[in-house]
Amino acid sequence: MGNLRGRLKRIHEVKKIDPVRENHEQETNTDFINLGWKPCGYKVMEREISLSSPFKNIKNLPQTLPILIPDLNFCGLPEIEDFLFFDLETTGLSGGAGTVAFLAAFGKIQNDKLVITQYLLQDYPGENDFLEKVLERLNSQKSVIVSYNGKCFDSQIIKTRCIMYRIRPPLFHHVDLLHPARRLWKSIIKDCSQASVETKILGLSREGDIPGSLAPEIWFEFLKTGNTDRLIGICDHNLSDISGLSTMLCAVILIASDPFVINKYNYDTERLARSVYAYAYRQMVNGNYEKPLELINKAVKALEADTLWHKKIMRRKIHLEKKINKL
Repeated sequence: MGNLRGRLKRIHEVKKIDPVRENHEQETNTDFINLGWKPCGYKVMEREISLSSPFKNIKNLPQTLPILIPDLNFCGLPEIEDFLFFDLETTGLSGGAGTVAFLAAFGKIQNDKLVITQYLLQDYPGENDFLEKVLERLNSQKSVIVSYNGKCFDSQIIKTRCIMYRIRPPLFHHVDLLHPARRLWKSIIKDCSQASVETKILGLSREGDIPGSLAPEIWFEFLKTGNTDRLIGICDHNLSDISGLSTMLCAVILIASDPFVINKYNYDTERLARSVYAYAYRQMVNGNYEKPLELINKAVKALEADTLWHKKIMRRKIHLEKKINKL
């Protein structure tokens, strides 16, 4: 018996198509084609949309970005064009072997535009072709994947489906913005879901947006009835997730470029000081003292005097000054 991938290919090579079902599928495809989608595989549709880039005023990444995104310590500081924003919609919200990704979006910064490519799986037999399209994107050697809770969810879904199809899972550098979001805003908004950060911190609008939690129900409804209305709404939600990811990364970059000075995003100063404290230690281990001391001095001024973290930051400041005086 061949593997699952081979069996599914044989199914849609020899499958006899019911004329009623064929007409229904043609009508469904027309709905999507009218909105800019086009077939790109068996039971898979693709569309590309260009939006205004939030990076227009950001030309270079600050060297201090690893303060908030320690993941970059392991892959180096990329170019802005190397970031690949990534988001999935799936048939379940808890993962597991039975959960299938049916919608994937990738966003890249190109010529001052945020170019988003989406792939939509229209039925289970097309999953092999859907995965191939997704893996083509994820396997790019130069890209740094940017997601929100993607390390625990999206990337694990892809890994599980690859194992089911006996495909080698992709290897890539991964930045998960859930972690810097929690560092900066958990004490302020409590719920650090992507939608909460976007609306309560970044000032973005999600009015009329279909919640991602309804994605499984809507896709199964589409399979049963062929109704595309709500599925198109989930596709638009998926677009908004990518756009919001890019805006959130811009906010993190601006904060990291001048910590404790730029506070238009209402972040938790003490939590930022903790990140600076850890960053200063990593720099000291590598023999760098000047830049960490500059950041520590800003933290000292920003924190309330005689608090726990003010005292810790002061001790690191004294230690750095001693190191510099010995040079």
